[in-house]
Amino acid sequence: MLTSKTRWAVKSPDIEKVNKIAEALNIAPLVAALLVNRGVDTVEAAEAFLYVEKQSFHDPFLLDGMDRAVERIHQAIAAQEKILVFGDYDADGVSSTTVMVSALRELGASVDFYIPNRFTEGYGPNEQAFRWAKEGGFSLIITVDTGIAALNEAELAQQLGMDLIITDHHEPGPILPEAYAIIHPKKPGSTYPFKELAGVGVAFKVAHALLGRVPYHLLDVAVIGTIADLVPLLGENRLLASLGLRALQTTERVGLKALIKQCGVSMDQLNEDTVGFMIGPRINAAGRLGTADPAVHLLMTEDEEEAEMLAEEIDALNKERQQLVNEMAEEAIKIVESHYPPKDNAVLVVAKEGWNPGIIGIVASRLVEVFYRPTIVLSIDKEKGLAKGSARSIPGFDLFASLSTCRDILPHFGGHPMAAGMTLSIEHIDELRTRLNSLANELLTEEDFTPITQVDIKCSLADISLKTVEQLQMLAPFGIENPKPKVLIEDVAIQMLRRVGAAQSHLKAVFEQDGATIDSIGFGYGYLQEEIAPHSKVSIVGELSINEWNHFRKPQLLIHDVSVKEWQLFDIRGMRHIHSFLLSLPKEKRMLIAFQQETTEELPLRELKQEVCYIDSLEHAKKVELKNKYAVLLDLPPSSEMIKVLLTPSLPERIYALFYQRENHFFSTMPTRDHFKWLYLFLMKRSPFDLARYGDDLARSRGWTKETIHFMVKVFLELGFVTMENGIVMLTNNPNKRDLTESPTYCFKQAQLELENIFLYSSYQQLKRWFDEIKGSLHYEEAKIDGFKTIRHNCT
Repeated sequence: MLTSKTRWAVKSPDIEKVNKIAEALNIAPLVAALLVNRGVDTVEAAEAFLYVEKQSFHDPFLLDGMDRAVERIHQAIAAQEKILVFGDYDADGVSSTTVMVSALRELGASVDFYIPNRFTEGYGPNEQAFRWAKEGGFSLIITVDTGIAALNEAELAQQLGMDLIITDHHEPGPILPEAYAIIHPKKPGSTYPFKELAGVGVAFKVAHALLGRVPYHLLDVAVIGTIADLVPLLGENRLLASLGLRALQTTERVGLKALIKQCGVSMDQLNEDTVGFMIGPRINAAGRLGTADPAVHLLMTEDEEEAEMLAEEIDALNKERQQLVNEMAEEAIKIVESHYPPKDNAVLVVAKEGWNPGIIGIVASRLVEVFYRPTIVLSIDKEKGLAKGSARSIPGFDLFASLSTCRDILPHFGGHPMAAGMTLSIEHIDELRTRLNSLANELLTEEDFTPITQVDIKCSLADISLKTVEQLQMLAPFGIENPKPKVLIEDVAIQMLRRVGAAQSHLKAVFEQDGATIDSIGFGYGYLQEEIAPHSKVSIVGELSINEWNHFRKPQLLIHDVSVKEWQLFDIRGMRHIHSFLLSLPKEKRMLIAFQQETTEELPLRELKQEVCYIDSLEHAKKVELKNKYAVLLDLPPSSEMIKVLLTPSLPERIYALFYQRENHFFSTMPTRDHFKWLYLFLMKRSPFDLARYGDDLARSRGWTKETIHFMVKVFLELGFVTMENGIVMLTNNPNKRDLTESPTYCFKQAQLELENIFLYSSYQQLKRWFDEIKGSLHYEEAKIDGFKTIRHNCT
């Protein structure tokens, strides 16, 4: 058995809808099933989803407040008023700022931008910045990707005689700022058809309204914030991302081209992963470690030399950010393990003075990955008496809603159900931890703390073809609420399984099912080679892709999780270095079993000797609990019945068969009845016979071993057929007629040969089959168990 790392939530499609869509759109049933399971369950919806670039953007004036905002902005442009675009320091904020400033400059506006310093000002509009804007002669401030929680700052703008237009997408609070206009798709009462725009999506809509046309030339920037801010890639976001990725591949922005060069990818290979894992983090790095201004300048510059310089600077900042994240994450993990163990904390809240506020969000995500708990990481500023934090959550725990219950101790917070930011007094940290833990204990169950893998569809290898995988790409771009499809393939056989990579940390496999095969790769899954026994049937969750090598293309499965439903047999007979191997097994799982006392002395078990369970009787075997254990059978049992009783009522998860044997009986001759008959007739002619003197000569003449001669003589002695004194063997006069099986020595030898044949010299398949056969007959009545006798006992 191999337990999966996560819970698999497998969706089942409506087959009637699947067939209808597959037939109407001429797509593979697997692709149609994925669409249906994602709620795209009509032919019209599926066509719109698959051919998203044929769709149109919504009318921007459907956003409440857009008429008023556009009118005021045009008025400011006409009067050459100074306009300030107030942005945020993350990738969404930077791209939002770039889109808004670009559109305004295109209209001839006198415009500049302002992004607060994360370390000295914190998130969002602030009094100091607004007073600076007033002194600088700005009469109109337009926020992008921020501002929906700026109640005090909106009031200040009015007092200072400045108009404030807020464009944002973060969750609105119960009270909205008193601004000149608010453009927000989730604004109460809004009827805008799509609610999930990123900050840059809202800025893009404003640019659309201002320019009077869709600003396609801004898509190469708009796509960055849309993907990097992890908004759902559905509806208008999907259209924006799809068109934006195409625009990014052909962008003429020298800054973007320089940054892409730093990422080490070619323009034609750009996709959502490039944006999410390469471009976005680099743009974020500027605002995480310093000011975000260079990132905006990079996206807007027309000077190639400046672009190269800024791209190199931002790339260096990203490398520094990565190092800092690793160091801080290690610190935070140690704090959790020492002071807030997950078994006692449903929500993790860790804080330390001096932590870089710019990367605490990434560290919070790392802690969620490690401990799978909602997590808040706080950076303490003792001089100000404040803690600045970033939070990440797990399904089932709405961060924004939960933090909203703590508004009295959170003067500044905002975010989404899965991510949030906040500032609070140091003295309230413990109270926040207590409140959130209390709330989580009410909302979450033990099951919620096991990660879930959402599996889109269960299929067979026969369902997977190159054409099908190619059609799956029509579901791209992938992201939040439209993730890369994960498929479950159950009970496949293993054709090949081996470690690969410089550190042998990856797994390469070929799986087979009903004649169909698929190549698979599991990055970081090299350890599974020792966790999966030969001939096991495995179930795999993974992503389908196309592997292209030497101009040859074929489907490939990227492994995400693996399980083996049935118990597994691992053949370690004859293994060297057994001590180190046994130590590698999980201590809480391993169960070392011996049937002979000498085994613990003869095997190099060292400190593991204390763990060995020595079984010396059937009664003892009945009491050993092997459920959910890894049973290591160190040596041969006295009988096969002993093993059967041991495995009652169920097999362990795994059996590791070592079966150490000091003396091998299998390769010594087992005399037949004809052998015994010949020896008896020989003794009739030569009795008395000096066995000590002539036994070796007799064995050589017959081609036997001397042990064989001595064995047969011992059997005759036990049956009363002969007597022996001082090595002289003599026949008994008129002995009783007895069968060979009445000799304990004969019986034991026969039993040992049978055991060795079953356990030592069988093939893996034969041994597995033997265990499988007893698996179905493990229901023993107590009377039968009590009646069991070992062969050793029968023969004494």
